[in-house]
Amino acid sequence: MNHDEQRIWLIQELQKEDSQLSNYPIPKDKQGQKNLLRGLMNIWVPKDYDDEFWKIHDEYLSEENRLGGIVDIESLTPIESDSRIYLWQGDMTTLKIGAIVNPANSGMTGCWQILHSCADNIVHSKSGLRLRQTCNCMMEKQGHPEPTGQAKITPAYNLPCEYVIHTVGPIVQGLLMKQHEDLLASSYRSCLDIAEENGVGSIAFCCISTGVFMFPNQRAAEIAVETVRKWLDETGSRMKVVFNVFKDLDLCIYDKILN
Repeated sequence: MNHDEQRIWLIQELQKEDSQLSNYPIPKDKQGQKNLLRGLMNIWVPKDYDDEFWKIHDEYLSEENRLGGIVDIESLTPIESDSRIYLWQGDMTTLKIGAIVNPANSGMTGCWQILHSCADNIVHSKSGLRLRQTCNCMMEKQGHPEPTGQAKITPAYNLPCEYVIHTVGPIVQGLLMKQHEDLLASSYRSCLDIAEENGVGSIAFCCISTGVFMFPNQRAAEIAVETVRKWLDETGSRMKVVFNVFKDLDLCIYDKILN
């Protein structure tokens, strides 16, 4: 079974489940097929499959990620003023690094909106269904939604990084309050703490809580940099920290703060 055949096979297997996309016709073009597969994964209810399914699933997603390009942290250059810190613009899921930070919601099982463009959706889509399955098991055991400002760690499965660290950042509705700022700082510290506990040597942070969570970009970046620098100084950790930005706006903001 070649790569294209694996994609069709996975679509057909997932369409056996009862969902709004079960009877959706399989497009003839590759991108349409990829979108349908991702959509099916977005609304997938965790269950177990046989070894054949997981083998084809993992082979397909690993190859998709390879074809999309992989960026090794060793190829990046730290900022001039601090060899521990990096600023990089790009897709976080392409990084070959110790861990990436996923800005999760309190359900912690990914974004369930079909083809939504949020980082949570993209991380789960590229990692694969095992990530949702693992997160679902953790949340069932926990028995309550994830509190804001904490962190959990999972394997990264088919992503080029080793781990995914999940944190729920604060949602800002109305005026920015000190409580929001404290919770955002807690998210960064919690991610760093759990990374250190698990021997992670490098970590990439996206712009937690900005975007749909409406935290002002400038203040979020200031808190992120201040919290990370303070944590590195206080712990003496040798962990490499990447501030990963996607938008030009955030690149400009972080560049001014860091340099």
